[in-house]
Amino acid sequence: MDGNALRAMQAPIKERYKSDPQAAFITLKANGSLDAPGIACKLETGRAMAVAGLHPATGGSGMELCSGDMLLEALVACAGVTVKAVATALDIPLRSGAISAEGDLDFRGTLGVAKDAPVGFAQIRLRFDLDTDAGQDKLDQLLKLTERYCVVYQTIKSGPAVEVSMTRS
Repeated sequence: MDGNALRAMQAPIKERYKSDPQAAFITLKANGSLDAPGIACKLETGRAMAVAGLHPATGGSGMELCSGDMLLEALVACAGVTVKAVATALDIPLRSGAISAEGDLDFRGTLGVAKDAPVGFAQIRLRFDLDTDAGQDKLDQLLKLTERYCVVYQTIKSGPAVEVSMTRS
């Protein structure tokens, strides 16, 4: 797909959102169940069932998915799609590329070993290695716009309000 095809595909969507801003508000959902054996959560991914469990650093077997890894994978997936879309829109040719994310955790926090240890990632590093002939000015623009439009990156960076509730079923 080239930039013109992408713009043509998105034009009616953008026009609809301009004329009816409420149409742009969509609620994405994720669901899980606790009927998996062990300390695990079974997830409905829309493609297949997945089971998340404890990371080996907290006593897990390593056989289940780790939610921390899944967060980084979601960041890589979103950033990868976004950088491709922005490069396409700006007519920046990408022959290939790799995206990676690393996050630093202190598991003393989540295990309650040290009250001063944070729970969650202390730092996340997102890296793009792109095979392109584009000049540095174009790459700077590509990175700036990728950061701006990547939903997962912006969510992690901005820390939105999160509402939590618990009910008895």
